Amino acid sequence: MSIQRYHDLCTRHVGRAVVIGTHDGRVHRGIIQGVRNNKVYLQPIGRRRDLGGFGYGFGFGRGAAFAIGIALGSIATFALLPFWW
Repeated sequence: MSIQRYHDLCTRHVGRAVVIGTHDGRVHRGIIQGVRNNKVYLQPIGRRRDLGGFGYGFGFGRGAAFAIGIALGSIATFALLPFWW
């Protein structure tokens, strides 16, 4: 898939839980918080981190939350997670 197709796919699913696999073999599970020109930002799920009540990173209008940025060009797979995940 092209970078533009992943950008559009991620933009359509902001706020949804997803699994993204990258070309280097990493697997990221999280809720899409935002999409920029070359990155998608996820709020990680599955591994709870105690941030001491302070948010780090990006809020994107949904309140500050820890988020990781994944380059759209590194995405190899994309899947939506079921609601109950």
